Parts: sequence; C-alpha cells; structure tokens
Amino acid sequence: MEHLNININIDICSKQELTTEEQQLVDRALQASYHSFAPYSHFHVGAAVLLENGITVIGANQENAAFPSGLCGERACIFSAQSQYPDQPIRILAIAARNGEEQTEEPVTPCGSCRQVILQMEQRYHKPVEILLCGTEKYYRVSSIHDLLPLSFDQL
Repeated sequence: MEHLNININIDICSKQELTTEEQQLVDRALQASYHSFAPYSHFHVGAAVLLENGITVIGANQENAAFPSGLCGERACIFSAQSQYPDQPIRILAIAARNGEEQTEEPVTPCGSCRQVILQMEQRYHKPVEILLCGTEKYYRVSSIHDLLPLSFDQL
C-alpha cells in the first residue's frame, strides 16, 4: 500500500499585509455582502473579482424559499463577470461574509460547488485565480483553487 500526502499553501495575513489592489477588492467584497438576500440563513456573502482588464465585478448570495434555487455569492459574482466579460480571466477573487450586521471573525471558504466553478475558470483560461478569504482580523490568501480543492474533478 502507498500513502499520499497532500500539501496545501495558504498565507495568513493582516489587511495591512495585502497589496492596495487586494485591500480594495476585499472592501468591495464586504460592500457586496450588503446586496445579499438572505432572509432564511441571515448569512450574507459578498464576492468581488478583479478581471485581467482591471474591471471589478461584484456578487452576493441570493436565497429562495424553493431550496436549492438560491445562489452563492461567489458563483453570482463569477457568472456575472463571465456573462459581461467572457474573454477576461479572473485574476483575484475576494470573499467576505456577515452574520447579521457583523463581519465574520474567521475567513469564510467557498462551498464545494463554488470551488468547482473557480476550478473551471482556472482551466478555461489556463491561469490561476488568487483567492482572498476575509475575516475581521485575518485573511487567507490562496494562490490557486488547487489548494482548496485537491484531487479535483477535471473534465476539460
């Protein structure tokens, strides 16, 4: 029998350690969380992507009484960006969340479906997507979805 070790790399940093560009994207993600419609979970997720052409697109989770008809903030953001700018790779994705009015203390991570969509964006453009996961005191910086989705499903 063989044993497989999987190593992932996540930088843990403060907001001050992020670049100015990253800080602005984080702020946009948190602002986007106020566009969330979350009457059931009261968990408001905002996302912002910075495209290769310098344009920023935001998205927020949208819940629906007919579960699972809602959509996560990350996918709302990515699908909106791809609908408007289909030829533009995503450089950076920032994700922030609030429980009620307070931003989450710990960084939030994308669900499995969102991770698969991010993987598809990396595969589509043959470029990694930097991911910023935001909390109140610390931020996780991930250089590629492969660190959040090892042994990923690949159809391309």
